Amino acid sequence: MAQIAPSRRVRRTPFSDGVEAAGVKGYTVYNRMLLPTVFRSVTEDYHHLKSAVQVWDVACERQVEVRGPDASRLMQMLTPRDLRGMLPGQCYYVPMVDETGGMLNDPVAVKLAEDRFWISIADSDLLLWVKGIAYGYRLDVLVDEPDVSPLAIQGPKSDELMARVFGDAIKNVRFFRFGWFEFQGRQLAIARSGYSKQGGYEIYVEGGDIGMPLWNALMEAGADLDVHAGCPNLIERIEGGLLSYGNDMNRDNTPHEAGLGKFCSTQTAIGCIGRDALLRVAKDGPNKQIRAIAIDGDIPACDRAWPLLASGKVVGHVTSAAKSPDYNTNVAIGMVRMTHWDAGTELNVRTPAGERRAVVQDNFWI
Repeated sequence: MAQIAPSRRVRRTPFSDGVEAAGVKGYTVYNRMLLPTVFRSVTEDYHHLKSAVQVWDVACERQVEVRGPDASRLMQMLTPRDLRGMLPGQCYYVPMVDETGGMLNDPVAVKLAEDRFWISIADSDLLLWVKGIAYGYRLDVLVDEPDVSPLAIQGPKSDELMARVFGDAIKNVRFFRFGWFEFQGRQLAIARSGYSKQGGYEIYVEGGDIGMPLWNALMEAGADLDVHAGCPNLIERIEGGLLSYGNDMNRDNTPHEAGLGKFCSTQTAIGCIGRDALLRVAKDGPNKQIRAIAIDGDIPACDRAWPLLASGKVVGHVTSAAKSPDYNTNVAIGMVRMTHWDAGTELNVRTPAGERRAVVQDNFWI
């Protein structure tokens, strides 16, 4: 099997030693960093995530720090979501768009103070776009990538594990909120969030030197909880409708096409660079949109877009797909034209292994 060649362009993380000791079997490259993709098997990791607790190295979710008097203005220029009501201690899911309304990223924004934000990004060069906007508009703001590496704790036993390491007060953190908690004399921002539907936390580890001490402390504290190293799970994320930027949507898609219109306050998000373009989309509606799709039969790994067909004509594409053990079908995410996106619509999907029957669903599975 082909391997990723080591290079300074593909960075290790503060948790890589722990990931390797845990027996990682696969990686992908995400924001020029290693992201684990499987430990035992995708299916075994899936069942364990739903029943116990996992520690995920997601240091590849790099932070873009925006700090200074114009920080709030710059943040609003980047997203069509109205940020005026956002308070320190809150996390917002914020689609970020260019001047055409095309999505550049779908990060979580963390408001640390009135003049300081972290943007926890998906896989793209958003840092360069943010720096360009700040410079082009001569904003009084600093934009940089801080030494912050997220560590996610996911699964139904995550509350118990986190309480053992950070105290019972961690359980009081509300969804998409964060608090400050001490570890080895350092204050860490910890949010109740994560890239799964199983519940959990994301620890924003500021300073790579405490990466492995924290990893080891979590593993030791969770030994009787069946804690394991884990990673974002393909099957579980599709079941939950969690989108992957660059895979399920990209710069060619508006947030409305990605099903994220509820995060777009285009009427009130004055200052957003893509606002005018999105006002037209909001008025007319998208002509294609993300849908949950069930697929019959055996399917190969979905490493490219698969055409969705109606009477032999392409009406969309499947962008992510996997066999679901819990739902006894192949679960998938696809971008489908409005003429064929109603629940129950039967289509064919052209896979490398041949055509398969596909049915548009009314909702995702989780």
